Amino acid sequence: MADVHTPKTRSRNMAAIRGINTKPELLIRHGLHARGFRYRLHDSKLAGRPDLVLPRYRAVVFVNGCFWHGHDCPLFKWPKTREEFWRGKIGGNVERDQRNLAALKAAGWRVGIVWECVLKGKQRLQPTKVLGLLSEWIEGDTSACSIEGRGQETTDTLA
Repeated sequence: MADVHTPKTRSRNMAAIRGINTKPELLIRHGLHARGFRYRLHDSKLAGRPDLVLPRYRAVVFVNGCFWHGHDCPLFKWPKTREEFWRGKIGGNVERDQRNLAALKAAGWRVGIVWECVLKGKQRLQPTKVLGLLSEWIEGDTSACSIEGRGQETTDTLA
């Protein structure tokens, strides 16, 4: 199937996709701040440039888009065009995510991931519920947490 956009239009559309300050990220940031958490944003000194860094709790939080990070959920669908390109692109993102998680854990950081599907889609949770789960994890001692639209899954084996 041919692309429905001209190369120039497609380039403009792709350039408009944000990597930081996305709506899900802003919702998590504002909610945690309102709950009294203080954090740094996008620390380039840490592997993967985590969206939130909470030094007091030795925790980092990533707010991941399901498409770009290849999450196995209803929001993720493989594109029908340029399949080889997209499999390479998304596969590379997933591999890089795993390397970054391993590096952060090796450096003593606790890693939390909030997936986009927990905030939108059919299986989403209420934002207050997501913030409650994330707050509990931040203040707890579990080394890793993944919050996704299929419910809450906390594990020590993310990386």
